[in-house]
Amino acid sequence: MTDILRRERDDRVVTLTLNRPSRKNAITLELWDALRGALDAIAHEPGVGAVVLTGAGGAFCSGADVVDSDPYAAPFRKLRAITDVAQYLHDLPVPTVAKVRGVAVGAGWNLALGCDLVVATPDATFSQVFTRRGLSIDCGGSWLLPKLVGVQQAKRLALLAETIDAAEARELGLLTWIKPEAEIDEFVDGIAQRLAAGPPIAISQTKALLNEGVDRSLREALAGESRAQAVNFAVEDLPEAYAAFAQKRETAFTGRWNVRRLDELA
Repeated sequence: MTDILRRERDDRVVTLTLNRPSRKNAITLELWDALRGALDAIAHEPGVGAVVLTGAGGAFCSGADVVDSDPYAAPFRKLRAITDVAQYLHDLPVPTVAKVRGVAVGAGWNLALGCDLVVATPDATFSQVFTRRGLSIDCGGSWLLPKLVGVQQAKRLALLAETIDAAEARELGLLTWIKPEAEIDEFVDGIAQRLAAGPPIAISQTKALLNEGVDRSLREALAGESRAQAVNFAVEDLPEAYAAFAQKRETAFTGRWNVRRLDELA
């Protein structure tokens, strides 16, 4: 992992930290590539149960770097990297938590919105800054915002490029929790550990069902739920959860398949 993106793993939780504090973690092409590679690796890494995305130095992310980057250099290369990161984050089979301090601007805010849960400090600020830079919205914002706040509020945020505070973001449904600076690290650690301790197959399928459900008919959603539940019946976590409930003990989820081995069938 490069210095501009720190990666730490604590048991089943991976924390990715954007690490350009002198630029409020503005994202260069190199950092987009590092994020893409990190998310792809996590998707194939055994034992990861949750991911925390955050920024170093008291800021989450001030968006794409418009000072250290040449806006006319290989635009399709950069846009492909941005698009890939947004899609990888959406498709990641484990739940993600954005921990936001300070600014979350433009693509930086949309990175946070692309996570499954968002926790911010009271002093965090947010802006879909794109039109102020002569740009249109990207990093998945045109898909995420209308689904989270409705089309009219999405247009307000994107067209006017206003800066809003954490309280308003929470009121609009763009934050899951607001936590004081002194509490946010411990709170996010607790949420991530709870997610990572859950049944990995069931959680992965639930995340996918909710992501897909917003664009499906009820009939399609019900069919998807039925397929997912059929998979859950073939995982050891289901009988383990029933046994733990009956025995009044903590559940030990593993995600292992509850099927007979091929050599036993021979």
